Amino acid sequence: MKALTKRQEEVLSFIKQYSLQHKYPPTIREIAANFSISVKGAYDHVKALEKKNKIHCDLNRSRAIEVIEPENVTEEELVSIPILGNIAAGIPLFAEENFDGYLKLPSSSLTKGRHFALVVKGDSMENAGILDGDLAVFSQQNVADNGNIICAMINDAVTLKRFYKEKNRIKLKAENPIYPPLYTQSLQILGKLICIYRNYE
Repeated sequence: MKALTKRQEEVLSFIKQYSLQHKYPPTIREIAANFSISVKGAYDHVKALEKKNKIHCDLNRSRAIEVIEPENVTEEELVSIPILGNIAAGIPLFAEENFDGYLKLPSSSLTKGRHFALVVKGDSMENAGILDGDLAVFSQQNVADNGNIICAMINDAVTLKRFYKEKNRIKLKAENPIYPPLYTQSLQILGKLICIYRNYE
């Protein structure tokens, strides 16, 4: 059986995390919204995961996706992610790395390496499904590929944007048309976004 593609791993991780957080699985539309893809695209990923025996689903019913792998998450399988303050999703906001507790997530939903979380402030990334008040979880790294959503520091201010390296500069693009792109020739990448945690209560 073929291994999962990177996007299939991300979709499976999202289904696990969502199911653990809400006690019920996401719908196809919620998967599509989380990854900013079409419903057909999300459906194709779900069917591929089912074909690879990672999930079972009855697409004639809503919220009928079931992860086949055992999901008995114990305290030892949870990873404590430090919450380090706020990150601007609009005008860059100065962020002191003030420790603000931990977010515990299952290790299966995370990439290898170190992680940190910041609270999103602002609405400039809302078209990517990232809202004011969300907890953004990052893989701690200092490099990124074009199109990645990153946590970047510019002149002691931390911001959340989509990263593009151009010929003589770097563009940080918002996902809200009212915010113009930021251009710079010097920035520090602090991490790459891997998931968003949202509390609906």
